[in-house]
Order: sequence, then C-alpha cells, then structure tokens
Amino acid sequence: MKEFMSVGQISKPHGIRGEVKVISLMDSLEEFRGLKKVFIDGEIREITSVKLQNDRAILKIEGIDTVEMAERYRNKYLMINREAAKELEEGTYYIADLIGCTVVDTEDKELGQVFDVIQTGSNDVYWVKGKGKEEVLIPALKDIVVSVDVENSKIVIKPVHVWSE
Repeated sequence: MKEFMSVGQISKPHGIRGEVKVISLMDSLEEFRGLKKVFIDGEIREITSVKLQNDRAILKIEGIDTVEMAERYRNKYLMINREAAKELEEGTYYIADLIGCTVVDTEDKELGQVFDVIQTGSNDVYWVKGKGKEEVLIPALKDIVVSVDVENSKIVIKPVHVWSE
C-alpha cells in the first residue's frame, strides 16, 4: 500500500490572497474540513481555512499568500499520510490502493494490472491493461470480484469470456 494518498488537485487560484480551488479526489468535499496538513511537492503545509462550493473546495494554505504564488501550484496534487486517511468499511478500498494490483481469474490466468478505476455511479469498473495492448473493463461487482488483497496487490475475479463477431 502507498504511504501517501492524493486527496485533491489544485485547479487554479481563487481571489487575491493566495487561496486555491481544489478538485476533490475524496468521496465528499466535507472531508476537507477535517484536514489540518497536506503535502505539496513533498513539503508539508498547514491548511488555515476551508470553504466549500458545489463541486470544489477553496483552501487557504500556509505559505501561499498571493495570486502569483497560488498560480505556481496549479495542477499540483495535495497528498496526505495514510495514517491521516479515514478508516474504510470492510470490503471498500482506496482507488490508490487498487491501481497497480495484478488481476487474475480463478483459473490463475493473469489479465493485467489495474490502470484506473472508473466510477460510474452504480458501480466501479476496473480498467485493466495487459502486458501487450489488450485491455479489459471489469465491473466491480460481488458476482464478479472474488477477492481483493491490497496488501499483496492482487485481485481475483471470475473468468472473463471474450466474445468476438
């Protein structure tokens, strides 16, 4: 598992005092209210204020005091230590922990590694890339996913059948 996790990405400056608009990578914008410190480019920074909009958080981060300084952080990721991340319910996982996991079926056929997780609203879909150019989309459903072991970076699924015309 990764030591640091991305919780947001700075999209652009907000106002003239160095505040930044942040695209959330967490389940809820409300979770920004609980953050006290973040890492940006490996440097720890304190969050001094949080305002929430419909789809973004506006943060005031120590050491970023002008619009010009905020502009330098455009597109940078805000990271936290894993210890600061909230505890998840059993059977749920951070996307950061799923990316890179090897996906095999119950017949031990390796399909590739999780490249990304697509959130569709009804269920997540694992985007798996094989060693060549083959790619497969795996719905993250209990009927398909047999087990997830993020400690050992392995996901076991029921066999995938490919249809061709």
